[in-house]
Amino acid sequence: IQYALNPHSKQYCIIEVNARLSRSSALASKATGYPLAFVAAKLALGKRLSDVRNSITKETTACFEPSLDYLVVKVPRWDLKKFQRVDNKLGSAMKSVGEVMAIGRNFEEAIQKAIRMVNDNYVDGFVSGVVPYTEEEMRNPTNNRMLAIASGFAQGLTVDQIHDLSKVDRWFLYKLK
Repeated sequence: IQYALNPHSKQYCIIEVNARLSRSSALASKATGYPLAFVAAKLALGKRLSDVRNSITKETTACFEPSLDYLVVKVPRWDLKKFQRVDNKLGSAMKSVGEVMAIGRNFEEAIQKAIRMVNDNYVDGFVSGVVPYTEEEMRNPTNNRMLAIASGFAQGLTVDQIHDLSKVDRWFLYKLK
């Protein structure tokens, strides 16, 4: 289940429900070595989580896995240049052609890896100068917004200035700065 949260009112709504394991689940399972599909199947058959053994360690139960010494960032992959008449403004329409998943010990490490992967290595992470900062980009995001934020920080803009225009949560902006 995916939720959308209004950070000002704390009101939330369900935006997607999938009664299956998603591609993200398969990616997470492969990256962590934790057998999500196996555990989900056992639970669907009526087993309790505390009764499901880890198929790798054969010692611990599914309740104790995986260890949480890492963080995963998932970033949509855009390939809008392939399509001549596609507007690169982002909204509720599905425009991504996939996603990348990066794992790190903290958010800063994981987001740097994800940005490098999603941009086919033509960018060395969260760097300025690749995409110019504009107020238009902050108000109406495109697939280039992340790198435009990097340019804004390089020009001396503050977290609050970028937040006021973009509405990107300050926690993420502080971590990116």
